[in-house]
Amino acid sequence: MAPKRIQYKVEGQVQGVNFRSYTRRQAQGLGVTGFVKNVEDGSVQGEAQGTDEQLKEFIQHLNKGPQAAIVNGVEHSEIETKEGESSFSD
Repeated sequence: MAPKRIQYKVEGQVQGVNFRSYTRRQAQGLGVTGFVKNVEDGSVQGEAQGTDEQLKEFIQHLNKGPQAAIVNGVEHSEIETKEGESSFSD
């Protein structure tokens, strides 16, 4: 199955609660590549690449977040895939 890539934005209480490291661990466990970063508006944004099933599970993890997080919403949209990416960074 061909990989897909999404860009995502997670809003809520998602900075200062280990959301980026949580996201990296979940992605690595699923075999998803990409990145996550904090944004000045208080959200967390990034890109993720994997199969439909991997990305579906990844988005479920984003909606949950780590224990200290309060996720108000996750927006995501499909974008062009990237070649040669082999890891997920935060």
